Amino acid sequence: MLESEVKRELIEKFGRHQEDTGSPEVQIAILTKRIEALTEHFKKHKKDFNSRRGFLKLIGRRRKLLRYLQQTDPEKYLKIINELNLRK
Repeated sequence: MLESEVKRELIEKFGRHQEDTGSPEVQIAILTKRIEALTEHFKKHKKDFNSRRGFLKLIGRRRKLLRYLQQTDPEKYLKIINELNLRK
């Protein structure tokens, strides 16, 4: 799990207001940080297959949120893709 300080920084950077945790931009940013942390975990623990299932679910959730954001607001989609350095 992410530390509360990291989450707070992501909410301030991507949120629409100070306590925004539900907007797609914030959710995508938090999921991206969790995915990055799990990627580092899997570099050390190659046989951790149980955690890999949850990892793949996180990737799927982020993909769905990105698709939703692309359909509803393409400008914000491009902005968040560039700021998080996601390939698309």
